[in-house]
Amino acid sequence: MKKPELLVTPKSVEHIRALIQAGADAFLIGEQQFGLRLAGEFNIEQITEATKFIHHSGKKVYVAMNAIYHNDRVDRLASYMQKLSEIGVDAIVFGDPAVVMTKRETGIPIPLHWNPETIATNWFQANYWGKRGATRAVLARELSMDEIIEIKENAEVEIQVQVHGMTCMFQSKRPLLGHYFMYEGKAMEVENRKHARNMYLHDKERNSKYPIYEDLNGTHIFSPNDVCMIDELEELLEAEIDAFKIEGVLQSEDYVIAVTKCYRQAIDAYAESPDAYFDIKEELLAKIEEIQPELRPLDTGFFFKETVY
Repeated sequence: MKKPELLVTPKSVEHIRALIQAGADAFLIGEQQFGLRLAGEFNIEQITEATKFIHHSGKKVYVAMNAIYHNDRVDRLASYMQKLSEIGVDAIVFGDPAVVMTKRETGIPIPLHWNPETIATNWFQANYWGKRGATRAVLARELSMDEIIEIKENAEVEIQVQVHGMTCMFQSKRPLLGHYFMYEGKAMEVENRKHARNMYLHDKERNSKYPIYEDLNGTHIFSPNDVCMIDELEELLEAEIDAFKIEGVLQSEDYVIAVTKCYRQAIDAYAESPDAYFDIKEELLAKIEEIQPELRPLDTGFFFKETVY
């Protein structure tokens, strides 16, 4: 069987070292002026350092450039992408077509991974961007298992699926937290809001708490639950999905390391035999449930929800 790549989102260079030991195959890093909802901030110097170590370990590094670029940011793309090309990163993750245009104009050879968040929902789109330089499509988290498998069967590019972690439900380019606090007469310094990632929106009717934070790209609101597919990987593995992503945003380094170890064990066990995976999957789920934050219940996201047209 073809093993899926295990992609993780590290918080620091030292975190990467630990995640390699835990069994990660690839890393998504970057900085917020170009990338959205990153687990950690990596400037060019840190990307350079991380890339050398990752490549020395035989792993891959991808840089997030999936922000939406208004005119005030477009001029920065070419120089940034040139630097990434010199560093030798393995791919750029993008959503805005400005990245494709910049790659074409500059002749930079870095492969692209297409990630438009919620709108990557069919194989025709994936193949369309594949003809324009993308080698991988990052599927929307709102797809069912059947839809994911159908896309994989017809796609001419690699397919990436998130199997663990929280999902962004809403993003606004506006600083909604800042506006709220000013309206309430509780003005906070921007620096405080930027680093305070332990805030929640509380929906009393649903008894749910939604993580929320504000950064350079605006305001981000996340799902009340974390996706966890550790005990439901059979169909994705049978379909030979190319990459499994563990989303580490708003989680601790130790948590991401522990979860990575569990998914590494699950993938390797299935590669040995489906029965070997079946024998340990409940034990792996129990390990994750044991370390799961109290405010972050686990579920299977949209994988097994019925699609209504």
